[in-house]
Amino acid sequence: MTSLIEPAAATGGPYDRLIRQDKVHGSMYTDPAIFAEELRKIWYRTWVFVGHESEVPQPNDYVRKRLGLQDVIMTRDRDGEVHLLLNRCAHRGNQVCDDAGGNSSTFRCPYHGWTFRNNGDLVGFPFFKGYGQRKLDLNLGRVPRMETYHGFVFGSFAADGPGLVEHLGAAAGEIDRLARLSPEGQVELTAGWLQHQTRANWKLLAENETDGYHPQFVHGSIFGVTGSPIGALYSDSSTAVTRDLGHGHSENDLRPEFRKFAEPMRWFGTSEDRVPNYVAAMRDRYGEEADKIMIEGGPHVMIFPNLFIAEIQVFNIQPVSVGECIQNSTAVQMVGAPELNQRMVSQCMGSVGPAGMLLADDTEMYERNQAGLECLTPEWLDIRRGLKREQVDENGFTIGGATDETGMRGFWSQYKTLMEAQS
Repeated sequence: MTSLIEPAAATGGPYDRLIRQDKVHGSMYTDPAIFAEELRKIWYRTWVFVGHESEVPQPNDYVRKRLGLQDVIMTRDRDGEVHLLLNRCAHRGNQVCDDAGGNSSTFRCPYHGWTFRNNGDLVGFPFFKGYGQRKLDLNLGRVPRMETYHGFVFGSFAADGPGLVEHLGAAAGEIDRLARLSPEGQVELTAGWLQHQTRANWKLLAENETDGYHPQFVHGSIFGVTGSPIGALYSDSSTAVTRDLGHGHSENDLRPEFRKFAEPMRWFGTSEDRVPNYVAAMRDRYGEEADKIMIEGGPHVMIFPNLFIAEIQVFNIQPVSVGECIQNSTAVQMVGAPELNQRMVSQCMGSVGPAGMLLADDTEMYERNQAGLECLTPEWLDIRRGLKREQVDENGFTIGGATDETGMRGFWSQYKTLMEAQS
């Protein structure tokens, strides 16, 4: 499909023609030039989720990650500080780290033997006489800014700009909700990541994560087999809402439905008598507030551009090309809740594991969408559902019904703002 981006010198915003309040042009998912600009203006400018501090628990631990198309090494140095380093030797550009993870205080380039500490500093290089000195100011590249929130590690290639808490805005409260499900107020991502390659543009995944219109159709088979009540939460009769949290973040707030039943652990598909140790630990930690926390459950929130928290699991969306991305998924582990954590892993495997049914359903839809977008007409994708019945809640956030496309419109509003910003 021919690029519809206006030349840089043109007046007006080029994306005004491609992104409307009620529809999005199909080229947004298929144009390589748009994808290239996304990398520059979104993935390499805003805050992007990379990983979790619990993945490098000990000094000198490291794991390889991706930030956009960048190969990043997340390390914890001997003093306990976490770093995001670029996997490229400062000498001739060779990769210095091959393994997916491990424990090492240094990284040695296999090409010419240059060695770097796990904080990025150059330790040494062979045959120093060729340089006339023993020290060179050539260290590993690093992501300019790194901040964490409840252990969730975010990186930004922008040297300055809004801080992470400002970027998260109201979405920070949803991460708070997740942490409060732990008797110790902490979560870990230590169950291991599953990687799902998807032949679809990354934005199709981001849009879908808080789309409440599809579950009863796409996931009808799994709901029927398991007898799950989740499907009923996404209907026109549901009291749940879709909320635009600002900054491109959105959520499916299912708490109104769970409050009607007032049953602790119903959100998790179980009852308190089946996880008695967890319930006791929660009540010991939070007192009278514990039952409210266990009734309302975990968040279902999409944090722009790539972090999706789906109650019991976390997804990290990473682009590969205009028509391909990888969705990494893992079960949330609650510190101090071994009884619950076993169930978390089991449910996660059943939904997003290699033989899981939930993500397989979604992936089929993503790829069918991408294939359909190759058709020339109709040119536009419609996102008007619920537009005329949106309201503003008591906190000033736009909300729609459980099946409305409020979250998508919030995503595209932020996307357009970033893409039309000056370089």
